[in-house]
Amino acid sequence: MRDFDRKLDESGVEEAIGMGRLMAKHQLVPDIVICSTAVRAVETLDALNTALHLENVVRYEQNLYATDAPGYLDIAAAAATDGDVMLVGHNPMLEDAALALAQDGTEDALDALHMGFRTAALAVIRFDGPSSDFATKTGFLEHYLTPADA
Repeated sequence: MRDFDRKLDESGVEEAIGMGRLMAKHQLVPDIVICSTAVRAVETLDALNTALHLENVVRYEQNLYATDAPGYLDIAAAAATDGDVMLVGHNPMLEDAALALAQDGTEDALDALHMGFRTAALAVIRFDGPSSDFATKTGFLEHYLTPADA
């Protein structure tokens, strides 16, 4: 089986469902979701949607599977919105992009992020200004949540 076609295992689905509930509980609902077309990313989004119902704000982007962290930032910037953007993608690119963007933040969140971007984790990075600034600005890491927080 190609890596692109690899499915989430049962624990991955459960972690994503828990993360969706945690996001809903903390009202962390994005305005736009950009999701990789790889099977496990789509299944992660489907599991999040059991609590978040994001179906109408999802854009699928096949380049999230094969690009690097700067490519993730370019894809996010292309959303060109003042709203909240969430990427559902792959490591190490998500971790590298989060580390590049979050040059400041709460001490606990920064410490946790620097320990590695866990499966089904969520880094909430606040920016002042539209998403088109992602490629040139850094943000403030407000939260770093993992399924263990659910």
